[in-house]
Amino acid sequence: MTGGGTEDMEFALLSWPDGDHSLRLDYRRFAYAGKFVMTSTGKAVVGDDGVVAATAFDADRTDPDTLCLRYITVRRDRQGEGLGPRLLRFVRERATARGYDRLTIGANNPFSYQAAYRAGFCFTGEEAGIAELTLEWPGDRSTERYRAGLAVFRQRDLSEDEERFLDEKLDSEPPDVVESPV
Repeated sequence: MTGGGTEDMEFALLSWPDGDHSLRLDYRRFAYAGKFVMTSTGKAVVGDDGVVAATAFDADRTDPDTLCLRYITVRRDRQGEGLGPRLLRFVRERATARGYDRLTIGANNPFSYQAAYRAGFCFTGEEAGIAELTLEWPGDRSTERYRAGLAVFRQRDLSEDEERFLDEKLDSEPPDVVESPV
């Protein structure tokens, strides 16, 4: 992967869940780095001079037509550039082309929630895992549903950045969906 700015990013689907692919990420630069070493999940990445964002996914245990995005991480020095939503959109398009009817993802903070919304996902009204809000595609992208998810985060112990972010989004509409990266 070579290039310069975000316009030169290369998106790549490395494997589907049955592809037996491992990805080593620097734990000092990526959250969840250890989760990408597992070979049981599919992987997709985006990069320019190396991997700058990655996601891992597998089929839902109860519904083979649903793909679950398990982890997404953006290199710490590249966060805030819109790489996460664009990578999620890339995987969403590949998954639907492969025959998946539905995709899900869990968001454990307001920033990942917003990123998933920007990729076309929406809050289901459910919580799962360790304090994760469940988002899906396709689904209800109404303003009420979007704000309901933000309200759930408001009830949590938040960082100053998260509180500021939620204050800015309090009365907002769901964000526009990012364009396809490829």
